[in-house]
Amino acid sequence: MTRRKKTRSMADRVMIRTGRRKDYKQWRHENPDQVKSSDRYTRKKLKQRKAQAARKQERQENAPVLPLHPDQPEAT
Repeated sequence: MTRRKKTRSMADRVMIRTGRRKDYKQWRHENPDQVKSSDRYTRKKLKQRKAQAARKQERQENAPVLPLHPDQPEAT
């Protein structure tokens, strides 16, 4: 007997008769309470978003200040 590959995919855990993607989409639509991201995935994505925000903040803080209209003479 062959071993089944481990997966964290929700689609593989759902036993529906036909096994077609269209049927899974329909099942997911009909059963929203059973469909939820895993805690591991949610934590991973939260960590990624925080890291991305920190990198963006760092870039913005280190960016040089550009003059808005360097060619125009000062009108006073």
